[in-house]
Amino acid sequence: MIGQCGITMQDYKNTQVPEIGYLFAYEHWHKGYATEAAMACRKYGFEPLHFNVLYSIIRDTNIPSQNVAIRNGMNKVDTIIKHYRGVEMPHWVYRVEKNIIAR
Repeated sequence: MIGQCGITMQDYKNTQVPEIGYLFAYEHWHKGYATEAAMACRKYGFEPLHFNVLYSIIRDTNIPSQNVAIRNGMNKVDTIIKHYRGVEMPHWVYRVEKNIIAR
């Protein structure tokens, strides 16, 4: 197994939103796997699951994952703070709507 990618429900603005998340082993970075998997999840989320919008919530310092979101047709729409073990961590919220064609 080289990693994982999928859609999970995540907390955002007092509600649950469908988020495309991805995590791959370091030796498999920069080979296009995350982008390919995220695009497949976008298609799956819009077609059989009938979501109208999908999100990716990414740590502000995680530039490679932000680039995957952008390649997946997403735009940055918000900045939020997540709390992990007493540490505040800024995250950027990316979003794509069903009727918006990805780049």
